[in-house]
Parts: sequence; C-alpha cells; structure tokens
Amino acid sequence: MAYWLFKTEPVTWSWEDQLAKGEAGEEWDGVRNYQARNFMREMQLGDLGFFYHSQKDREIVGIVEVCAEAHPDSTTDDDRWDCVDVKAVRPFVTPVTLDTIKADPRLSDMVLVKSPRLSVQPVTAQEWQIICALGATTP
Repeated sequence: MAYWLFKTEPVTWSWEDQLAKGEAGEEWDGVRNYQARNFMREMQLGDLGFFYHSQKDREIVGIVEVCAEAHPDSTTDDDRWDCVDVKAVRPFVTPVTLDTIKADPRLSDMVLVKSPRLSVQPVTAQEWQIICALGATTP
C-alpha cells in the first residue's frame, strides 16, 4: 500500500463535500500538473491519502481511500489528463496544520514542506504514522 496527500481548496471541494459522496467516492479531477497526474497513475485500489485543505486553513482534515484507479478526467476532452476516484474513510480527530508539520523535524523532508504547491503528492509510511499520531487519528 502507498500513501498520498490530496490538496484542495475547501471553497471548491471540502471534506464535507467528500463525505457526502459516501462509498461511491468522487473523481479527483481538474489536476493539470504532469507530476501530480503521474502520481495518480501510480495509485492502486486501497491506497490511502490525506485530505488537505489548502489556502486559508492549510491543514490535513481527513483520510481518503483510492476507490478507482487512474482513468480519463471527465472534466476535459484532453487525453493527457487522468484522475483517480477517492472516498472518505474518516476525519482527523485533530486537524494537523501545515505549521505543525513544518515545526516537526521528523517531517522536514516531506514533499508538502519541500514542494508545497504540488496538488497530489506521495507520503512515506513514516510520515503517515507521524501525522496520524499528531492528529490523534488511527492510521
């Protein structure tokens, strides 16, 4: 199993929106960055990801699961762009802010710290465990 982080602006797509989609989940569409797209092409069913509210809040608020592997993004006719579908697994007990992540030396090499603009990014197993512990949430 691999771990990921999905960034979204909550005014566009929030944790509440994701929860409302239930077991069916929803496409993680609209990504127009080749590196982020390539990460989605690597994802497999059952991979887990952090749901990250960007912009104002800048915090991890939940865990999602990949429920459909990479397929053409339905929001474009351009065949270069793929996406995955994700479904909500559980909210974080305590959201983990970007400031908290940056302040923890164990997370200094995390992609979120080094390349904060990348909308879909990998998370190591160790980073996953640390962040879940910081958020008082079962990994």
